[in-house]
Amino acid sequence: MIRKIDLAATPHHEIFAEPTPLGLIGLALGCAALTPIAFGFRLTPTGLKTAAVMCLLFGAGCQLLAGLMGFANKNLYGGTLFTAFAFNWTLNWWVLDSLARGFVPDAAIVHAVEAASLVIFVVITYGFGFYSGLLLAFLLDIDLLYVCKLANAVAGTRAFDLPIAVFTVGLGAISLWIAFALLVNPTAGRVVFPIAGPVFRAAPKAAFDSSLRRAIFARLYRQWREHGFQPLPLAELETAVAEQAAGRGIRPDLEYLAELGGMVFTVAADGSSRPEAARLSATGIDFYEQVVLKKDQFA
Repeated sequence: MIRKIDLAATPHHEIFAEPTPLGLIGLALGCAALTPIAFGFRLTPTGLKTAAVMCLLFGAGCQLLAGLMGFANKNLYGGTLFTAFAFNWTLNWWVLDSLARGFVPDAAIVHAVEAASLVIFVVITYGFGFYSGLLLAFLLDIDLLYVCKLANAVAGTRAFDLPIAVFTVGLGAISLWIAFALLVNPTAGRVVFPIAGPVFRAAPKAAFDSSLRRAIFARLYRQWREHGFQPLPLAELETAVAEQAAGRGIRPDLEYLAELGGMVFTVAADGSSRPEAARLSATGIDFYEQVVLKKDQFA
């Protein structure tokens, strides 16, 4: 009996709800904790230790949880970004906590890690351009923040401290906007927090075009509705589906549908096996009504 055949991979059902808003809110709160320090305020042991705890709980904790949930949902991009960034925020916690205790981490090693992080995030930035312009801006903000950090280190200056502080605030703001868009827009049923579309377009993937087979089914189904099981001459069928066939022969598709049991051929009267007419079988009619006309679905 003809039936719908699923040639694709088994449909994926996410284990967890979308974790991105959680990761972004944690990132925004971590940025908020760093903002006073970035602008040169609260540079005291108490201020450093307080910011360190916030970085660990929100910056690292929320993003690590979001990253692991993303991996469980088979979201490679989101899972990789959040998990990697969570460990980066763990480093922020350790640096701030160490400074509060009077221990200064080795600057060369920290800057080497920041340089590697910049390379990684630049590549991820490009990839995010295929998703959304706002996500591209989100990663670009991170890139510029790291550029300023490395510029301070290479030049041995503090001239880029203010841009670092500004980019920290901007990162938190963009994070909250994206999180609100993901949370509020579906709830409100309209776009309250707009998110720009993709900046780059990926090459279209090859896909199966079912228009010819659907046209064949539609014409033969109309033939059945009007004339019962009287076959339709193949010449007339070819003319009816000429637009969908686009110049190619329909014989292979007809034989495929017949092999599945959805179609019956009438051979030529001269005794040859050459088909000269076709009609839908009862199974083919039932298949068309279920798959195309949705007769098993009730309003």
